[in-house]
Amino acid sequence: QVQLVESGGGLVQPGGSLKLSCVASGNIFRINDMGWYRQAPGKERDFVADITSGGRTTYADSVKGRFTISRDNAKNTVYLQVNSLKPEDTAVYYCSARIQRMDLLVNNYWGQGTQVTVSS
Repeated sequence: QVQLVESGGGLVQPGGSLKLSCVASGNIFRINDMGWYRQAPGKERDFVADITSGGRTTYADSVKGRFTISRDNAKNTVYLQVNSLKPEDTAVYYCSARIQRMDLLVNNYWGQGTQVTVSS
């Protein structure tokens, strides 16, 4: 069994910052790519950023220069530093990870989401 648990969301004013965290736990042999997605009310879930096990990063155009993804492989944790927040960044942010279990089966896993609300 594998779990991803996000934290760090909240209510923030426009221009503010948050740091989201996601910890993977359970029957883990290796974690490959880790990433963040977000889903605003009434919209589809969109890609935000991802990072390979070697540290290579990719960002959605809408967050480049404002968001930074990082990971701590020793802690099975991925972070998303979100700066210069805008009201349109309001969404539930989901962590995703491609994980190889101890039985060598590889699957994509999702966290339960953390709400980020940007409002004055």
